[in-house]
Amino acid sequence: MIIKTGFIEALPLAIAIAAYGLSYGVMADQASFSLVTAVAMSVLVFSGSVQMVAVAMVAAGAGMASVLVTAVLLNLRNLLYGAALAEGITPAGKWRWLLAMGVSDEPFVLGSARFKKYGPDPLYFAAVVGTFYIAWILAALLGSLIGNQVDPQKWGLDLAFPVTFAALLIPSLTDKPVIATALAAITIAIGLEYFLPGNEFTIIITGVVAPLVGLYLSRRALRC
Repeated sequence: MIIKTGFIEALPLAIAIAAYGLSYGVMADQASFSLVTAVAMSVLVFSGSVQMVAVAMVAAGAGMASVLVTAVLLNLRNLLYGAALAEGITPAGKWRWLLAMGVSDEPFVLGSARFKKYGPDPLYFAAVVGTFYIAWILAALLGSLIGNQVDPQKWGLDLAFPVTFAALLIPSLTDKPVIATALAAITIAIGLEYFLPGNEFTIIITGVVAPLVGLYLSRRALRC
């Protein structure tokens, strides 16, 4: 029953993730990644933002060291996600390391909401992560197979995930620290794009600085 619930609640977002994964597969093919390489990257990395950026950097001739550093910076937020989800997956015992691979934006939103309402539930989290994982790999495979036959931007596939994720996040904007974090992220991102358009570090800077605003307000509230 828990597995079914996790699958049903993850399915709408999994469809958006699949659209994003399709874009990744097409980009990987256009960057001359082999089918095996593109799919293996999805199996082993399982991070949409990192994979998309890595493909773009490799296509532009970036070195492996630059790709690795960028990947680490992009995924720094997962440290915070992991800390927040740790209590919810603790009952999984030694299998926590396997669930840890699924810590990312989408599982964090669904998992944290579930844990807050029902308490620790690693089985639910596993069902959610498994649904996303399978959707991502299959979409990457399909995207790599169709290659140049589809233009992700023409069909709006690159926007499917951000729009769906934003819709999922909106209901959680209830506490002042959370709202402050969202507003700070919007302000920083727009500001950087205005003064430094096309800056590749916009997402990284926004992702690192914006949460600090919410953290400051949370600690300030606790002192009061």
